[in-house]
Amino acid sequence: MFKNIKELFRLRKVIEEKNVELNNLNNNILELNKEKENRIRNLDNEVNAEVEKLRLEKQDEVFKFSEKIENIKLEISKEAEKIERVENLNNEVEKLEKKLSRENKKLNKIKPLYNSIQYIIEKYKDQDIFKENIEDLILKEKFHDDEIEFNPTIKLKLHCMDVKELRKAFNENEKCINEVLKKYEGRYNTKANATIYKLMVIALKAEQQNILYNLKYGKLEKAVEDVKTTTQKYLDIAAEGNQSIFNTMVKFVNEIEFLFIRAVEIEYEYYIKKEQQKEEQARLREQMRQEAEDRKVLEQQKKQIEKEEEKYKTEMSKVEEALARAEDNEVLEKLKMKLEELQNQLDNVEHKKEDIVKRQNGKAGYVYIISNLGSFGDKTFKIGMTRRLNPQDRVDELGDASVPFVFDVHSFIFSDDAVGLEQKLHNILNDKRTNKINFRKEFFNVSIDELEELVQEIEPTAEFNRTMVAEQYRQTISINEESQVLV
Repeated sequence: MFKNIKELFRLRKVIEEKNVELNNLNNNILELNKEKENRIRNLDNEVNAEVEKLRLEKQDEVFKFSEKIENIKLEISKEAEKIERVENLNNEVEKLEKKLSRENKKLNKIKPLYNSIQYIIEKYKDQDIFKENIEDLILKEKFHDDEIEFNPTIKLKLHCMDVKELRKAFNENEKCINEVLKKYEGRYNTKANATIYKLMVIALKAEQQNILYNLKYGKLEKAVEDVKTTTQKYLDIAAEGNQSIFNTMVKFVNEIEFLFIRAVEIEYEYYIKKEQQKEEQARLREQMRQEAEDRKVLEQQKKQIEKEEEKYKTEMSKVEEALARAEDNEVLEKLKMKLEELQNQLDNVEHKKEDIVKRQNGKAGYVYIISNLGSFGDKTFKIGMTRRLNPQDRVDELGDASVPFVFDVHSFIFSDDAVGLEQKLHNILNDKRTNKINFRKEFFNVSIDELEELVQEIEPTAEFNRTMVAEQYRQTISINEESQVLV
């Protein structure tokens, strides 16, 4: 009994202790909860503060970005205004250019008249040609031939019509002449005077054609003087005829004289170009002649060296025979030295011979660059090689029957290795081949400027003729154009 009571007290004590522990645990839990709440509260505050900070920073960035956008919009607006101003200026410039073009056309129309008037003023600077006393004008160098020869009005072939730029200039000058003729045609009221005027025009044109047709290189001054003599002749005739039309005749003849001289100058430009072409061809022929002479000299040198070679070989044979018979060491040594010296001399001779043979072997020759404007246009060239002494013979063969017009030569390039040089040019221009299947067709689509630059780069000493003469082709075109005009 007593033990049970004791055990009961012990258990009660244990329960009390456990209650105390439980209370302590509850207190600890409360403390932990409070600490947790504080931490959560602090974290919330920190997070909120950080979020606010980020919000403010982003707000500042957004503000700055918005400001940049506004600045960009402002710049775009300014650029748009500039573009608009530039467009307006371009429109103004375009209008001014059109106006300038119109004024230039007007100026070009009156320029021949102005030049003619200036020419007349200069010619008669000592006379007052603007007053009514023009009939008192002193006519210089009076033509005294009583027989006046009127040539028929035929259309003679002029060389300037074969060159595009000269043909254009000549036609423009002819247009000015026709304008002058038309202007004065209406000034003759009577039928007789109009007939005289027409006859004079026919005669003047015939005289002009005759002067142009007989024009030669180096004869420009004579042709100009012939024009002046012709016009002076008609002024002399007018001075002795109907005085009522004399004033008009003087003005007309002097205006037409200026334009006739201009026609002579344009036609003479052809002869200048032709002479330049002749000089270029002459230089090419001289180069080929010199190379032929060099080959002849090489052949003579080769024969001379072969004689020397034979002499050294004969001498060496004698020394070798003596060397085989010699027994004395001193004699043997001298013979060996002699043989070595002869061998060195023979080596030098053979080296010279090899050099000459190399220049005379199958690889030596000419690389030619030719064109055919009438057959292939101005962008197609043939690049080939020939071993002939005169490469023009090969070019002439190519132009005999295979094409309608002859070839123009732009360059003959002599080389010790013409085969290699030809191959080098072909390789460089391989992508520009006209026929990319059959490489024996040696035609290339390339400009004259590219070819000239390539030739100068590979062989700086080679001459290059840029001119496409195409004489037969140009004459054919001119004939066709004249036929169309007649139709």
